[in-house]
Amino acid sequence: MSQIEPAAKSHLLRSKLFWVSLLYFSEGFPLGLFYDLFPVYFRQQGVELSKIGLLSLLGLAWSLKFLWAPVIDYTRRHRYWMAAVDIGMGLVMMYFAYNAGFGSGVWVAIGVFTVLSATNDIAIDGYTIERLDKQEYGLANGFRIGFYRVGMLTAGALLWFSDYAGWNATYWLSAAIFVGMAVLSLSAPKEDARIESSSKVSTNQEFGFLTESPALMLSIAMFILALLWPIFNALSIESIALLKKTWWFKSIPVALILLAAFIFRYGFQRISATHWESLQNGPVFGALISLLNRKHAFVIICFILIFKLADSSIGFMIKPFWVDSGFTNTQIGMISVNLGLALSIAGGVLGGWYTDRVGIYKGLWLLGLTQAFSNLGYVIAAMTIPQVAQGTEIALSHQAIMYSASAIESLTQGLGTGAFLAFMMAIVDKSKATTEYAILSSIFAFSRSIAGWAGGVGAQEMGYTSYFLLTFVLAFPAYLMLPWIKQVLANAVAVAPASSTAKESA
Repeated sequence: MSQIEPAAKSHLLRSKLFWVSLLYFSEGFPLGLFYDLFPVYFRQQGVELSKIGLLSLLGLAWSLKFLWAPVIDYTRRHRYWMAAVDIGMGLVMMYFAYNAGFGSGVWVAIGVFTVLSATNDIAIDGYTIERLDKQEYGLANGFRIGFYRVGMLTAGALLWFSDYAGWNATYWLSAAIFVGMAVLSLSAPKEDARIESSSKVSTNQEFGFLTESPALMLSIAMFILALLWPIFNALSIESIALLKKTWWFKSIPVALILLAAFIFRYGFQRISATHWESLQNGPVFGALISLLNRKHAFVIICFILIFKLADSSIGFMIKPFWVDSGFTNTQIGMISVNLGLALSIAGGVLGGWYTDRVGIYKGLWLLGLTQAFSNLGYVIAAMTIPQVAQGTEIALSHQAIMYSASAIESLTQGLGTGAFLAFMMAIVDKSKATTEYAILSSIFAFSRSIAGWAGGVGAQEMGYTSYFLLTFVLAFPAYLMLPWIKQVLANAVAVAPASSTAKESA
């Protein structure tokens, strides 16, 4: 096995970072169109706010993408999937260029667009995990975070373009961008032929084996129900309107995930060893079963749910705090949004570089602490700055405190995210990377959603100062799990497929 020269290795890493940057730009761009451009366009067309609000239902495709992720894992043609869905999204943009208004066809078009975008996410995540080596995850995630947001900002810049060129030209330009990304996707390095789909079992065989253990089927059903739970929150069903406002209704998906993991691990009778091995390689539930059967699976799920809890809990309350402190929309936009975005990108790159230098485990320890302690900046701001009507003149010293708190929080949020994403990428099985990562990211999305809801209740009942202090405390339960997480990372290295050196020298 030959060793790679340092210069060649550096060139290879630069090449990987180039493709990570490009692909995650193409992942962030559609999301920016959906959340920034479409609502403005439809409102300018005179569409009612209630109908525009219903568009969020179509965004559920990003939460449900784990359902069809096994198809991409099975075919393992990530680049072709990326190119095909980019062409599909380009066709949707052309449809908008030809059709104005808000008829039934528009609903179908946006639904197709979100499914295609979610499929693009699946393919890009799986491709990236396969192409990178574990010691490159940190820095790569820094570039990933940055260019994902650049993609979203590009979509926002199209709003400016629409003022000058009109909506038809804007949609044609969007279509051209998608076509360009499709061509570039096909130009990316080929998938690693050494990593094959682990599925060697038919769907009928898989379901046949599942019937041997009702408890196993129950745990899988509970897990999937939890991942589908956002549908119940998004739908306007009068009979459950009151239930949706309760804290326990919001926490049901987390409880289901944890209970499913517990039942899976301890509650069912073992089936035959041969069938068990086949189930872990099944085309539909193989990745989920393999993930839940992993040593310390319960700890992994809990850690993903709570590691970013302090950051997620304070995030949704920052903008209301600025408003209640008297800051104008311009100040919020310039500092908290624009400067904050730049600092979070810088933090992601710096955090990724640091994680690669010291290792993922130490990166989680140290960068997680910076992420937690940054919340104290907002505690100081809440203790110092009085609550006044928006637009009231604010003392320069109070502005300095708020701006400093915002800058530190944005930078450290990027630092912690770089290490956390590197952790999730490191623990997936590369032969099932696409599906496993989709499942893990869905689990993380639940904690973020629930933390945002609970944050509103907490800030309202406790006040900003006490609530921000509570978010600082919420950072530390995850640290109780780090000894087990260290074992998880060690096991991931031990069971990794062919080493990076072997792949690169082949």
